[in-house]
Amino acid sequence: MLGAAAAAWLAQWNANRQGQDGSRVWDMLIWVLIAGIVGARIWHILTPMQDLVAEGVTTGYYLTHPLAAIAIWNGGLGIPGAVLGGALAVFVYTRRQHLSFLQWADILAPAVALGQAIGRWGNFFNQELYGSPTNLPWAIYIDPQHRLPGYQNQAYYHPLFLYESLWDLGNLALLLWLSRHVRNRLRPGEIFLIYAGVYAVGRFLLEFLRLDASQVAGMNANQTLMLGVMIAVGLVLVWLHRPGAQARQADPHS
Repeated sequence: MLGAAAAAWLAQWNANRQGQDGSRVWDMLIWVLIAGIVGARIWHILTPMQDLVAEGVTTGYYLTHPLAAIAIWNGGLGIPGAVLGGALAVFVYTRRQHLSFLQWADILAPAVALGQAIGRWGNFFNQELYGSPTNLPWAIYIDPQHRLPGYQNQAYYHPLFLYESLWDLGNLALLLWLSRHVRNRLRPGEIFLIYAGVYAVGRFLLEFLRLDASQVAGMNANQTLMLGVMIAVGLVLVWLHRPGAQARQADPHS
């Protein structure tokens, strides 16, 4: 919730700076939160982590145990689903208010990165989302009851949540710089595309360190999705900036 509040504040500031009504951020916040939580839970249900699968908590289990499916207080939220659900809520809100979805996606992109950076610290307090064992100076200690099966004798691990939080802060800094200095040279929606692409690169790399990666058809579900996002964002950005694209856009007869 701290991440959501900070994100809303940043989005309001960014909207006002770009000549938009920043109070709209608070109007859409509750819907974005609800849709984001629902999307995050659905993503978790479709891609349960391996330690849960080993305990019999699979997608099929959730589908046959509806009370377990909605028990988010027991854990299980996936960021890809949260972003997709939140984006859908913003799309519906902007359509109903006759606003530009792409423009608001650009406004909200830095705020999403900030919310993720703060939200990842919940994993620290829960002693979850840590990486492989390590003896590096910044390794974190994990209590025995929170260690994954097969790692009971390993005490120190990569602080994967911290790596992602720092990556998100770097993404935030990049997005704010772009929106301040080169926004007028970018197409509507490009700031959000860059957010998605940068996040995908970081998440793709960090998944190599994850011990409880979600597996679908024998593949790391999150890593495969991030690879697809990276490729899609790269192709769209190349297409948007292909030679002559700016001239054709400026020409009303093109």
